[in-house]
Amino acid sequence: MAEVYTPDMNPGSSEEVFHWVEAGRIAPDAAVQLLTRFQSNGAQGATTRRDRSDPDRETPDLVLEDLDRLVGLQDIKRIVRDIRAFVEIQQLRVDVGLTRNQQTFHMVFSGAPGTGKTTVARIMGRLFKALDVLPKGHLVEVERADLVGEYIGHTAQKTREVIKRALGGVLFVDEAYSLARGGEKDFGKEAIDTLVAAMENYRDELLVILAGYPDEMAWFLNTNPGLMSRFPIRLEFKDYSAVDLVHIARRMVHDRDYQLAGDAEAGLLRLLGDHEGYWHRNAGNARMVRNLLEHAIRRQAVRLSARHTPLTRHDLMTLTWTDFEGGLS
Repeated sequence: MAEVYTPDMNPGSSEEVFHWVEAGRIAPDAAVQLLTRFQSNGAQGATTRRDRSDPDRETPDLVLEDLDRLVGLQDIKRIVRDIRAFVEIQQLRVDVGLTRNQQTFHMVFSGAPGTGKTTVARIMGRLFKALDVLPKGHLVEVERADLVGEYIGHTAQKTREVIKRALGGVLFVDEAYSLARGGEKDFGKEAIDTLVAAMENYRDELLVILAGYPDEMAWFLNTNPGLMSRFPIRLEFKDYSAVDLVHIARRMVHDRDYQLAGDAEAGLLRLLGDHEGYWHRNAGNARMVRNLLEHAIRRQAVRLSARHTPLTRHDLMTLTWTDFEGGLS
């Protein structure tokens, strides 16, 4: 099993570090730390140089801190860190005169609504900008209606305009399988062909992420043999557990200057736990929690407006279980 980084590791050269990686002795993220230590006495590594020349620029570590703040998604976080390590290792290989191994980073995000797909896509854009993979790192989110036109030739024009806006960043296509549902004569196929061509023509300027439900995305990739090879990274966004959803609720109320009373938190955990695994596919995970919260805030306002005594700061902030009751229906 590959070792993690420890301060007592003492390779004799950068080349030895690369040999350790190839032999499976150390993990790529450990190699990054060792190579950065090697360069600390002379020219700094590429990431450090960039940080010093532009102190306002985000670093990969800062971006990943935001990723770590997301509830759950442990497998997603591990894969994103693997991608970061690969990119940095390739940059360090170039620094010592070795060949850079090229890899395509286009991705498929599969999962139900509200599981964090768009949020992670935005983080990926920021990370790739911090790593100098993308020049801008912004996110352009589209769906079928943004790509597919109404007559012959219109779809290619619309799709090219969207691609132009996304150059330098991430093009996030939600419910991507809808592009293939109309069959061979549907204009969605033209959008797919235009998108695939752009991925080749702008391979260093564009990251494409296709997103949607797992079963539909698997079907979609099988409709076009070329799609499988062009999207080598597949991330599965699983439904949140009841405990995760309560954690999300706690963060949401905090961000809005509210707080959950003890009975509200216990009631939410009981309610979400009773329904765990039985949600409708469109329930929305984190979106469902947001809807529950907005319902509770409205109910709290009605409850407090009916009181005839002065309201304290605590009263205005606190959501009780009675505020949430009935929200799920």
